[in-house]
Amino acid sequence: MSQNPVHVVGGGLAGCEASWQLAEAGIPVILHEMRPVRGTEAHKSDQLAELVCSNSFRSDDAEANAVGVLHAEMRLAGSLIMRCADAHQVPAGSALAVDREGFAAAVSATIASHPLIEIRREEMDVLPPQDWGSAIIATGPLTSPSLAEAIREASGSDALAFFDAIAPIVHFDSIDMNTAWFQSRYDKVGPGGTGKDYINCPLDKETYERFVAALIAGDTTEFKEWEGTPYFDGCLPIEVMAERGPETLRHGPMKPMGLTNAHDPATKAYAVVQLRQDNALGTLYNMVGFQTKLRYGAQADIFRMIPGLQSAEFARLGGLHRNTYLDSPRVLDGTLRLKARQHLRFAGQITGCEGYVESAAVGLMAGRFAAAEARGATPVTPPATTAMGALLAHITGGHLESDEASGPRSFQPMNVNFGLFPPVEMPREEGKRLRGKEKTMAKRKVMAQRALADCAAWLGTSRAIAAE
Repeated sequence: MSQNPVHVVGGGLAGCEASWQLAEAGIPVILHEMRPVRGTEAHKSDQLAELVCSNSFRSDDAEANAVGVLHAEMRLAGSLIMRCADAHQVPAGSALAVDREGFAAAVSATIASHPLIEIRREEMDVLPPQDWGSAIIATGPLTSPSLAEAIREASGSDALAFFDAIAPIVHFDSIDMNTAWFQSRYDKVGPGGTGKDYINCPLDKETYERFVAALIAGDTTEFKEWEGTPYFDGCLPIEVMAERGPETLRHGPMKPMGLTNAHDPATKAYAVVQLRQDNALGTLYNMVGFQTKLRYGAQADIFRMIPGLQSAEFARLGGLHRNTYLDSPRVLDGTLRLKARQHLRFAGQITGCEGYVESAAVGLMAGRFAAAEARGATPVTPPATTAMGALLAHITGGHLESDEASGPRSFQPMNVNFGLFPPVEMPREEGKRLRGKEKTMAKRKVMAQRALADCAAWLGTSRAIAAE
């Protein structure tokens, strides 16, 4: 390595993507990953980029969904994470879901074989020293306590924490398909799908009410040490949602809309539990939206109350682990550098983004910013009109500040969404006035088109700087 390497701490999606972007730009990388030297509460292997929660990268629709736009932008940028996800996808309606073992193995092999990347299996319990030069910390929501403490001391502000819940996984051959049926909501066909990519388990009103009551009464894990920690609304435990009201679940993850019972088309289900394929073989299915903090002893009994799952065998029961993220708008600059120590960048979920794709996207940006600096150039941030730029703007300053009218506000994790994008002027069609959902969808399409065009222009600018 003739050039000083950039050190990347953390071998998750963000760390792998940052390492890949740096190496592909000709910058040597030393990637530090603590597993298997030190494990975590959620990881099961020592593979890089292991998926510990859902196996879904969510919608792949680049016209009507913000995360689909983010997928498309990352593909334009040569994302390793998206390349491996596309190569190991499993059917999931309009979503992009992956065989988690095949995906992690592909990322691990590609990173390990790159001539400019060295992997060091060791725990970093202190911040990378300044004499190392540029470094990216992408240790994710499961940052080790010693490193988290070092980050707090360096940032001058407390890291915030919340809990992230994991959904159970069921063996397919234990599901009663005389009760359940295959169907995607509204029969929608997505990448690699058929319109019948989910298993649906119907509940009538009486069964639903008994199930909700059991969830609320179920024995849950106690968290005395972390009492008062807020949940991220996008990953609420199923029993916490149930406690918010008896109808919450059937208007959320158990909504019956767009589904027709193949065994009894004339009877409308009161609620439906969906399961999504979790591996390429189709032998495992995960319970969509069923993240839980129920104790293991209670989970199997309660979930077997669901018609179709009365004999379910679980390959993995649900669980809960601690997430840590920075108060990024206060402590990071516009290119993800720690204001107090500008040789350090942060990437991934520790910055306050939420979701696999968002985490990898922030890693992609951090890698590109660090690569530009390594070449003596000033990093160019993506326009706020792009999905990546909108996400970066949220992380580095897009939240609402405290004021007298609203009182104190706190920075919260966020999935990418069109609400983060700048408004768009809609072209007027003579004699036609769009309203309601038609207007919303038209706006999203224009935003998506603008995002991809602006992303392509940004990438062209970045390539020109890199070539100088």
